[in-house]
Amino acid sequence: MEIKTVGHKRYQTSYGRYLEDFELGAFYEHRPGRTLTDADNIHFSLLTMNFHPMHCDAAFAEKSEFGKLLVSSGLTLAIVLGMTVNDISAKAVANLGWKEINLTAPVFAGDTLYAESEVLEIRESKSRPTQGIVTVKTRAFNQNGVEIMNFIRSALVSKRGHGVGD
Repeated sequence: MEIKTVGHKRYQTSYGRYLEDFELGAFYEHRPGRTLTDADNIHFSLLTMNFHPMHCDAAFAEKSEFGKLLVSSGLTLAIVLGMTVNDISAKAVANLGWKEINLTAPVFAGDTLYAESEVLEIRESKSRPTQGIVTVKTRAFNQNGVEIMNFIRSALVSKRGHGVGD
């Protein structure tokens, strides 16, 4: 987080990183964590029209190998992605894509998720001289340290002095 003075006793917080602020091989631990609730899961399932009974029918889920409702993987991905924004894409012009999204353990209401991203690649854009591409691998863990998800993501990020509001 960067804070700049914009007047007498007046400060403005800058959100995110410019291309030059990324370091190859660096790890960013995304905080705070996020505890998921049954309400989160039901709302997301209804909003996205994902009526799979493992997400919204407790009696059905009770008979499964998990014995309780699973949090929708779409919700889990959205929350983990959101946790990374401040560190990875707040200065981004665009997300360029995700690949290798892996769901490595189940997620349940009451779990608290934490995430970290490792910078895999930083390069200047060939067609946009004021921007560059950052590629990271994000891993998410529950409160017990069990990895529940990982994915690779690329974003087009502004260079310092060329972002919106600079």
